[in-house]
Amino acid sequence: MKILKKITKREEQLFQMTTLVAGGFALGEVLDRLARAAVEITESSACSIRLLDDESGNLNMRSTFGLSEDYRNKGPVTKEDPVIKAAFAGEAVIIDDMRADARVKYKEASKKEGIVSQLTVKMQFRDKPIGVLRLYRPKAGGFTQNDISLARSVASQCAVAITNAKYYARAVQGAQVAQQMKLAGIIQRRMIPESAPKMPHLDIAAAYKPCFGIGGDLYDFIKLDPDNIAVAIADVIGKGIPAALMMSSFRGMLRAYADGGHKRHSMAEIIQKLNNTACDECRDGEFITLFYAIINTKDKTITYCSCGHEPGLLCRDGKIKELKKGGLVLGVMKEAVYDIETIKLNTDDKLLFYTDGLIDAVNFDGKIWGLQNLYKTFRQYSDGTAEEIVSDILGFRRRFIGLARQVDDTSMVVIRVTK
Repeated sequence: MKILKKITKREEQLFQMTTLVAGGFALGEVLDRLARAAVEITESSACSIRLLDDESGNLNMRSTFGLSEDYRNKGPVTKEDPVIKAAFAGEAVIIDDMRADARVKYKEASKKEGIVSQLTVKMQFRDKPIGVLRLYRPKAGGFTQNDISLARSVASQCAVAITNAKYYARAVQGAQVAQQMKLAGIIQRRMIPESAPKMPHLDIAAAYKPCFGIGGDLYDFIKLDPDNIAVAIADVIGKGIPAALMMSSFRGMLRAYADGGHKRHSMAEIIQKLNNTACDECRDGEFITLFYAIINTKDKTITYCSCGHEPGLLCRDGKIKELKKGGLVLGVMKEAVYDIETIKLNTDDKLLFYTDGLIDAVNFDGKIWGLQNLYKTFRQYSDGTAEEIVSDILGFRRRFIGLARQVDDTSMVVIRVTK
């Protein structure tokens, strides 16, 4: 009856360990519970759990029960240790007397701790060793075949629980990152104008479609005075948070130099200042493309510069002219020279500024929507309002690409010159 009660108690304790396997616990909490449970189930005096660090090859002490701080910090153990190598090879390694066995590296520490015998078994998940479970007793020859069977059962449960705890930690971290990305996307969209400013003789509309929640595209409108409006559209090389941070910084630079500065400096000087600052801020492989224009509604002119960006498009009487005067991308070379062009605008002219994500969109067959489709759509729907032109271009492109996932952000600005 006494033996039956002992077996029942062990089975109950092993069952309790399965709650750690299925539960959503942090890794540290799981390890501490496992170490304690291993001691209670095997009736040992102490336990240690070491996990393998794949990069260093060390087995780091991650949790103990019944061992002092000094013993836990006695020194490193690597996978080349003879006991560890044997355990990883599938052996249950029993050391009857740690004080005299040549395989024991820290004999003095064992004596001081008062532990004499040791049992080491590997923990593995999907045939891959992830660490070892070690049990200790204060007398020589303290472990039996029955103990080995129990230890292996405990180690098996430990391996699954530890792996699940790691997955749980990654899921929590992933959820936190997702939440941060969501907030970053909200903040970034606040920087994108919700609507264009009202200007006489101009009908303005725009669209912004990030493909990863946040990205490196930017468009902005800066009302310089009652007759002049600056329009900028830019693309920071890269994706995700780094590109979004660079975009945010560049937007600040753009507004600082343009707002008020246009009266003191020419457009060429403003572009040069933006390029100098970008050269100081950008690292290797980073740069910014920019199409920057100032529209004078009184004189009906557009003065622009394309800094390595997709040319702006001017649609007049069914014909499209590329606005491609400018120079190199920003952030590469301080000595870069930029050309500026001024064009007279006519009533009913349509202007289109965009980032390359608009034309580089691909369908499931890998075919690119391309510049020719953009030209065709722009001409076909140019009789509508600016809002209708934006909607029609995006709708036509959507029919082409279907539900294929895109890898680049899309931004576009349409401006129609009215009477």
